[in-house]
Amino acid sequence: MNKTIIVADNTNLLLDDSELTVISFESYLADYPKLNEPKTRVINLCDTEHYLSCGYYCSLLAEARRHKVLPNVGTINDLRDMSNDSLSGILVTIPTEQIANVVDGKTIEIMVFFGWTAQDDWKKIARQAFEKYPSPILKLLILKDHNGMRIQVRRSALNQLDTEQQQQFQQRLLAFTRNVWRHGGSQRRQRWDLAILVNPDEPHPPSDKEAIKQFIKAAAKEGIHAETVSAVRFSQIAQYDALFIRETTAIDHHTYRLARKAEQEGLVVIDDYTSILRCCNKVFLHDAFSYNKVPSLKTKVIIGSSDKELDYIEQEFSYPIVLKMPEGSFSKGVFKVDDRTELKSKLDELLLSTALVLVQEFLYTDFDWRIGVLNGRAIYACRYHMARKHWQIYNHGAKRFSAGGFETLPTFEVPKAVLDAALSACSIIGRGLYGVDIKQKGNQVYVIEVNDNPSIDSKVEDAYLGNELYKIIMQEFAHRLEQRGREK
Repeated sequence: MNKTIIVADNTNLLLDDSELTVISFESYLADYPKLNEPKTRVINLCDTEHYLSCGYYCSLLAEARRHKVLPNVGTINDLRDMSNDSLSGILVTIPTEQIANVVDGKTIEIMVFFGWTAQDDWKKIARQAFEKYPSPILKLLILKDHNGMRIQVRRSALNQLDTEQQQQFQQRLLAFTRNVWRHGGSQRRQRWDLAILVNPDEPHPPSDKEAIKQFIKAAAKEGIHAETVSAVRFSQIAQYDALFIRETTAIDHHTYRLARKAEQEGLVVIDDYTSILRCCNKVFLHDAFSYNKVPSLKTKVIIGSSDKELDYIEQEFSYPIVLKMPEGSFSKGVFKVDDRTELKSKLDELLLSTALVLVQEFLYTDFDWRIGVLNGRAIYACRYHMARKHWQIYNHGAKRFSAGGFETLPTFEVPKAVLDAALSACSIIGRGLYGVDIKQKGNQVYVIEVNDNPSIDSKVEDAYLGNELYKIIMQEFAHRLEQRGREK
């Protein structure tokens, strides 16, 4: 059972409620942690305006005691240091009609209680401000001037609210503790908390909504409470024990930065930032395959488009030729050229945004193998067929039939050469969750790339194993969390 404690400077400002345990900072300092206490969550309502104040120490002590606390120290510091920070570009695009309603030079003040505001027009922005700066009470200042719209976030405190606002806050506090920080005794107690990173606005995410539901169900059976989070909750990541990235990754991207921060905080992360770094860069994969004798297609790295370099490419390859950007996913950044004119034009275009381009021999096959590998073990296998009238499994230029069909097979039906190549390629990357793309021509196999954060969609990759696929992945999290506990 989870226990929620409310810590406040002035406990008299909070109404008596049998569901809430309200104590002073002095009591929290002296009486906690308790022997054999249940999993404890702390809502810190003390004033956090000053560094090393009671409010600051309340959150600091809560983190040291492994109590889940709102706000955490990182959020307190962020709010204190952001007097000139503007959130208009970070949160959402403000609707044009809403902008028109803001008078130039006049500041609109919005109080936000646990992500809720009484002002309907600003509810979406209030929610996202809370997700980025999770604190019980926030103040938004909205100003329009000659520089455009600015939205600033400020900390606030319970003793700064008027009577009506205090009543509203009480209601939201009860709603938050009942509906968000659930503490019902009938629920099964989970040993760990897992954040599943998703992007609700991503058009082609690595896992669809049904797959995410299956991951959450499988996690619960392994003693893990899993919930989805978005990148705006970056500062909250230390409150979890593990992170599972289900948003398309890139190196110069928040997914990489979040994976790195989570690992630094001691979380179990799949996929780890080293895997993202290695898988997202095809130059690394090309060199790693070459040095480790992983079977792959002939590939060269090109840094220019002069006649000399074009001559070299034509000596090494026959048309058609494939050009690849160093970074890309889901067949993006991959192009086929059929003659020297196309080769020159496409190289010129690509070299405007990258110092290197990979040139690779073209090999058409009716399908690509995708072998899912977790911690050195093949866990699923698919054959992805080429998109209709296209040479890749994805055709991003098509309005219909943008992806080909698929077949999901048990791994024991996959040719040994394909499995061996997949496992060999993954051994170079790490011990994470990978999807290995392989072409097969007769008895020859060629590893195209290793993808971190591979697609796992309902009724596709799970078509053979069903719920067992999600269970295998969550069991790996549980095993790593158990090992982490033993190493401490």
